[in-house]
Amino acid sequence: MLWTRWLVLLLCWWGAATATTTAASGQYERPKQSDSRADPHRQRSPPPMEPLDFGFVPAAVYGTHAYYEPGAIGILFHMVHAFLYVIQPNSFPKDLIVKVIQQNMGGIKLEEWRKPDNVVLLLEGAYYELGFLVCATVGVLFVVLVPVLGMCFCVCRCCENCGGEMHQRQRKNADCRRGFFTATLVATTIFIVLGVLVAYAANHNMSSHIKNTRRFINTNIRDLKTFANNTPAQIEYMTAQYTTAKNKVLSELDNIGPLLGGRIHSQLEKEVVPSLDTALRMTGAMRETKEALENVSSSLQVLQEGTDRLKDSLSTERASLSNTLSDPACTNGAVSPSCNAIRSTLFQLGINADFSKLPDVGYALENVNTVLKIDLSNIIQKGYLSFNDTPRLVKEQTKNIVAALPRVKGMLDKIGSEINGFAKMFPVEASLANFTVFLSQGQKNIESYYAQIDQIDFYRWIGCVAVLCMVVLILSFNILGLLCGTCGYDKQATPTTRGCMSNTGGNLLMAGVCFSFVFAWVLMAIVTTLFVVGGNVEKMLCEPLASRQLFQIIDTPFLVHPSKKNFLPGMLFQNPNIDLTLGSMYRECYDNNGLYHALQLETMFNINSFLNRTVYNKDLAKVFDSVQVDLQDITLLEQAGRENLINFANTGIGIIDYEAYLAEVNKGITVVDLLTFATDLEGQADQLPRGALENALKGHASSIRQIHRELVVPMEQAMSSMSQSIKQLQKTSTDLPVKVTNILSAIDASEYLISNNASHVVKQETRNYVKSLVGYFKQYTDWVHNSLTAEVAQCKPISNIVDSMEIVACSFIADSVNTFWFGLGLCSILLLPSIIISIKLAKYYRRMDTEDVFEDSSPYSDTLFRFPRASAPPICADC
Repeated sequence: MLWTRWLVLLLCWWGAATATTTAASGQYERPKQSDSRADPHRQRSPPPMEPLDFGFVPAAVYGTHAYYEPGAIGILFHMVHAFLYVIQPNSFPKDLIVKVIQQNMGGIKLEEWRKPDNVVLLLEGAYYELGFLVCATVGVLFVVLVPVLGMCFCVCRCCENCGGEMHQRQRKNADCRRGFFTATLVATTIFIVLGVLVAYAANHNMSSHIKNTRRFINTNIRDLKTFANNTPAQIEYMTAQYTTAKNKVLSELDNIGPLLGGRIHSQLEKEVVPSLDTALRMTGAMRETKEALENVSSSLQVLQEGTDRLKDSLSTERASLSNTLSDPACTNGAVSPSCNAIRSTLFQLGINADFSKLPDVGYALENVNTVLKIDLSNIIQKGYLSFNDTPRLVKEQTKNIVAALPRVKGMLDKIGSEINGFAKMFPVEASLANFTVFLSQGQKNIESYYAQIDQIDFYRWIGCVAVLCMVVLILSFNILGLLCGTCGYDKQATPTTRGCMSNTGGNLLMAGVCFSFVFAWVLMAIVTTLFVVGGNVEKMLCEPLASRQLFQIIDTPFLVHPSKKNFLPGMLFQNPNIDLTLGSMYRECYDNNGLYHALQLETMFNINSFLNRTVYNKDLAKVFDSVQVDLQDITLLEQAGRENLINFANTGIGIIDYEAYLAEVNKGITVVDLLTFATDLEGQADQLPRGALENALKGHASSIRQIHRELVVPMEQAMSSMSQSIKQLQKTSTDLPVKVTNILSAIDASEYLISNNASHVVKQETRNYVKSLVGYFKQYTDWVHNSLTAEVAQCKPISNIVDSMEIVACSFIADSVNTFWFGLGLCSILLLPSIIISIKLAKYYRRMDTEDVFEDSSPYSDTLFRFPRASAPPICADC
């Protein structure tokens, strides 16, 4: 148990050196990252705390694969398991075993079993073992009765009874009976041969796999050495990673200005930046307003000039068209209706919209131009720059923190020294070196027994083969007897004249019967012994071990003592109250987790004091108590910018009569669409007879289209542009003074926040900054905790040892033993029908001393009146 003590010392170091996992996580909360915006006019704040990369703990590679696939012989194993389930279908008696252990911890005494509780337990155990008891009783009766029956059989035959009389009565169905006995004996012999093969396969399987046990031993010991050799390197790696967190903290302190200033900037920008953004958007509205006013002014001029030209053109065209309609040709009866119809539409060639009455926007445009002479955008940019200069102001005002950096570095170095010093308090490397030596010596000791194990296994193999040779000897007599008897049998020969080969076959069968009586009880004794032992090992050890119910028994609270709750922690740490079970430890090791987590060592070590003295150092927080940051020099909007915004609200764009503009814009330029009018005019001309009048009307239609193309289309474009500008101006001017007032109020509120409440923000962000620094140590402690749980000292070798023992004890040995007695038991049981059949069949092959002959009482009598008499066989010199 020396290696266990060294291992516990090693794990103690783990618990203390990595203590930072729990306390820091309970004292500090990681600050959340503020939402960043994509505006180019402000500085993006850095994340409060970036994740540290501690790398990966050097992993150990274990070579043991605790898995066994029996192959073809697995079918026989399943048959044996099914047979044992039939014999013992009851579930594992976990509660019964626990009661027996708890009531007999002081030792088993015969007088104690007379108590009612123990009698009940005994009866429950007998009920559970009922199937084995019945089979064992049958086996014992077989062992006792077969020799007795054999002796009685021999005496009986010596008295010429029990088939010992060398006389065979003739029967009409003699051939049928002989064939039946022969077929039955052949079938029985085949099944016995199968039983021999099954037993031999199990015997050979055990020998071959016992040699493979060396592989399990070597790989498991090699894995334990790997575990012992890699653990110091893993611990050293985890200890060294403290430097990663320390260097990150020192880097953060060296850049306290940009980092702490960025945090303060990030908090203030939630109020400051939106107000500046709104003011900046107003500068865009100013430029858009100027463009819209210019567009309205130019469009209005185009429309007014175009209206005059269009009015003159339409008047000229209307007069010309009227003169054309005055042609004498229009007085013709067939043409007159068309001319009248055209004449009735001449009034439509006129102006519909009147833009001359719309007010001029030149005054408002002049005011806007005056406002835009001051570059408000540049003024606001200065506000952005002033606000974004917060990190520089913080850097200048926190020079005392940078000056204290060597002292902080000294504190952090002291923490690292304490961790390393605490680690060196335990002789980890020496302990593991001794453990490795212990493993090497143990491996040598085990290897020294290999020769003896091989010799013992050879003797066992020889013994099993010798037992099978007993059955093979009996089989040899049966098979030879069948061959000689069947081949030498002559139907024409009488019982007293049978040949030598037939007689030899009968004698061989009787020899097989003799050896069956000699060996059957020995075989059954072996079968019964192996059945009771191997069957109970399978049901009481292998099956509960495979289902892990055996662990539940060991993990039963207060199993070994009424005052000791758990067995495993009581044995390892002398503290049975720790909630550690063998089953939980096996599961953790099976999942290849760390031994620190599997043994729940965190419950054994009080590491809070170590944490308070090492990783969490209050002196680090005191360094920031003197942080004072003054941000009153920040100016968001100069007075010129404020006046510029007010002047923009008073430019007069709000008093423009937008309704009058929209009313005229929404009207058509002409009374009727000129293209439609020209098309209708051409249609009327097509209805007239061909001639000068038709050509003149089509010429007028072409002129009207030209007027539309040259005058109306440009006016429509100008009117559309003016409509969009008017709507934009109307939208901008709506509550413009209120909007400007709100912008100025928001900027005033932001400047008040910076001037009066900045100290609160500074203190808050300083605390968050300290938390982020401690958060880097928390990342380290969390990483150490996770590494101890899943990566450091992975205890897969422990579960591999348990699984390897299960494979060797159950799959290699128990299954082979059970399969051996299963095949041998089949042979032993079938020897009984083999004896009976061989005795019956030998009568038909052996040469008899007397036989039945029939004599007639008269020459005329019927066969019903013939009587048999015994007759001796003739003397044969050859026989």
